[in-house]
Amino acid sequence: MRVLGVDPGTRATGYGVIETGNGAPGMGRLIECGVITFARHSPLPRRLHQLHVQIADLIARHRPSALALENAFYHKNVQTTLVLGHARGVILLAAEEAGLAIAQYPPATVKKTVVGAGGAPKAQVGAVVARLLKLRQAPAPADAADGVAVALTHILRA
Repeated sequence: MRVLGVDPGTRATGYGVIETGNGAPGMGRLIECGVITFARHSPLPRRLHQLHVQIADLIARHRPSALALENAFYHKNVQTTLVLGHARGVILLAAEEAGLAIAQYPPATVKKTVVGAGGAPKAQVGAVVARLLKLRQAPAPADAADGVAVALTHILRA
């Protein structure tokens, strides 16, 4: 099984691709991780288009069987929550267009599944991701580690 995990955002979207089976050790093998970033003052429609194109490209290159996506958290700033919903929408669209199985997990569930505590800090998430995947160091930046954690959550809960 190959899973694309995504931690959505409109300034930075973290992602990680993990493969299990096929001789992959332990929790699986990290294929790729990183962060999709956008120009700070780029208009929202342009950022959403770029996000869709880049997620679609990741799907085409890695051919995952599933996309795991972190749910929107409720932020004090309603505008921030709304914009995050837009980002999630274009990611879901790319996954649906590719015919992928889609799973969605709340941030606390991701942290609890991977670390054991729903309020774990980003550094701890990265350290545990590195340990589970037998990496020398945590994926960087932290948004990339979060994307990998979302993929791991799907693998551990599947």
